[in-house]
Amino acid sequence: MNGSPPHHEADSSSNAAYVVRPANQASFQDLQTVFGPRGGEGSAHYCQCQRFKTASALWWQEHSSRVPVPARARRLYDESRFGEPEAPCTSGILAFLGPEPVGWCRVGPRSTFVRLGRVPWAGRAEDKADDRVWAIVCLITRAGYRRRGVTYALARAAVTFARERGARALEGYPMSPEPGKEVTWGELAVGKQSIFAAAGFSEVTHPTLRRVVMRIEFS
Repeated sequence: MNGSPPHHEADSSSNAAYVVRPANQASFQDLQTVFGPRGGEGSAHYCQCQRFKTASALWWQEHSSRVPVPARARRLYDESRFGEPEAPCTSGILAFLGPEPVGWCRVGPRSTFVRLGRVPWAGRAEDKADDRVWAIVCLITRAGYRRRGVTYALARAAVTFARERGARALEGYPMSPEPGKEVTWGELAVGKQSIFAAAGFSEVTHPTLRRVVMRIEFS
């Protein structure tokens, strides 16, 4: 299924037409262009989309021992199979505006993101290890393209991406900013509630004032 044609998304808020491709149909340089060439802890460049893939204790151990960014980048490269359109799996999707890579969404089976074991489960009679339930854990917009609907296009495309690959449901864990409260771009890497609502997700739980569990069912 990774050889399927790119997904086209028109964003009404910006009148921009985005083409969204699986990571294995793009290049690693495309993704690094989205992440940017530098950034400290909390930045996409620093994380290389590994935080949800790494147990909390190990993540902070790596941080304290200064595991270099290229080591995390190598993990992401190996997971994503960049430039291999016939690969059986990949790790996410990239949005393009013309030739320019402008956004990234990390999406895959929920069971592969070890940090999601901490998601509140009260009232949810479901196997946490069910790999048919997928999750969006990261939505990144390239500097210079923010507030142009990139993440909205990515969330909609992620729904198609997961469904076509056999997911029975897709979840997200966005921020729900309090009125008048500032939220940093780093915090918004998980997305805002409005992004998921626009893509057809419904609220499952609201575990904190700032965090919402959103979900869309495919069956």
